[in-house]
Amino acid sequence: MNNMQGAFVQGAKAYGRFVEVFIDGHWWVVGDYLENVGKCTKRLGANAYPHLYGGSSMTYGYRGSSPALSGHATPTKEIRKRFES
Repeated sequence: MNNMQGAFVQGAKAYGRFVEVFIDGHWWVVGDYLENVGKCTKRLGANAYPHLYGGSSMTYGYRGSSPALSGHATPTKEIRKRFES
């Protein structure tokens, strides 16, 4: 009998490993969640209050606004010409 550890000791070791993995996994998931919430909050804040984040609504426009308002993606030719056969 080289191994004198009983069922209780082996069970405690298994439980300890389980708890370690459980806590580590949850710590990782919660950390990722909080990081993404922070990024999203910062992006929403920059869209709502651009002057607080180094920009102004007059120069950058709001993200997601129409091309006519933002000045980006203006068409180079008439839309009708694209669909003529």
